[in-house]
Amino acid sequence: MEPITRDAETMHGQPVFRGTRVPVQTLFDYLEGGEMLDEFLEGFPTVSRDLAVAALGEARLLLLARASGRFFGTSASISGSGSSSGT
Repeated sequence: MEPITRDAETMHGQPVFRGTRVPVQTLFDYLEGGEMLDEFLEGFPTVSRDLAVAALGEARLLLLARASGRFFGTSASISGSGSSSGT
């Protein structure tokens, strides 16, 4: 199951962690601000460590693929289900 989902009915279509209403951008904002992953997880207990690490792993893969020229402009990791599972 993918760590990130996007649904027009949840947070205006922003990518969120699966089963939550927490935008993935919030994790990057924390990290860019010098916060540690544990601090993010304390602030957003609905996001599991596994989900956060999986999202960071997806970002890493996309960045590396883009840097190596293998990026095709799509992301299979962001699913657009029509439902808001658990949100």
